[in-house]
Amino acid sequence: MSRGRLAALATVLVCCLLLAVVLSEVKHTVGHRGLPLTHASIIREQAAAKHLDPALIAAVIYAESKFDPRTSSAGAQGLMQILPATAYYLAHLSGGARFTESDLDTPSINVAYGSYYLRYLLDHYSGNELLAVAAYNGGLSNVDGWAARASAGGVQLTVASIPFPETRAYVQRVLDAQQAYRATYPRELGLR
Repeated sequence: MSRGRLAALATVLVCCLLLAVVLSEVKHTVGHRGLPLTHASIIREQAAAKHLDPALIAAVIYAESKFDPRTSSAGAQGLMQILPATAYYLAHLSGGARFTESDLDTPSINVAYGSYYLRYLLDHYSGNELLAVAAYNGGLSNVDGWAARASAGGVQLTVASIPFPETRAYVQRVLDAQQAYRATYPRELGLR
């Protein structure tokens, strides 16, 4: 085989290898069944540190940003779409004295703060994921009121009884995504 043919063959092989790597990355980013997952190691790390279900963290990220950390029209930032005011409050609670708003653009910091807030909400609601997820979207005081009214009526707050349509849809989206992430990415999320 001539040098020219060997060089052409080597170029084709390198291109094929690069294409395979790119396609593999695209498949991982887009995800199985249209369910994206990036930063799995950060999610696993924060889940372990905060005693959270990694699929819940992934589901909140999916519902908040679909793993595309653009700033929202309301000013929420990063993968977990945290408002700067909420982040400053969380920094104060967690002892983060050197927090700056630009930190929310760093995935590891954003997921750490969002996970801290999820843990805080789960503790507040004695482990009730529905209430914690509702509060992540609809606000703690709103969910406290809804839960109190439901309890006064002798029932528990359900997804269907959440009075804010946006929060009701959000909670259902997160709970459905949590199950999908558990089924689709058990290895990546450290569930096996």
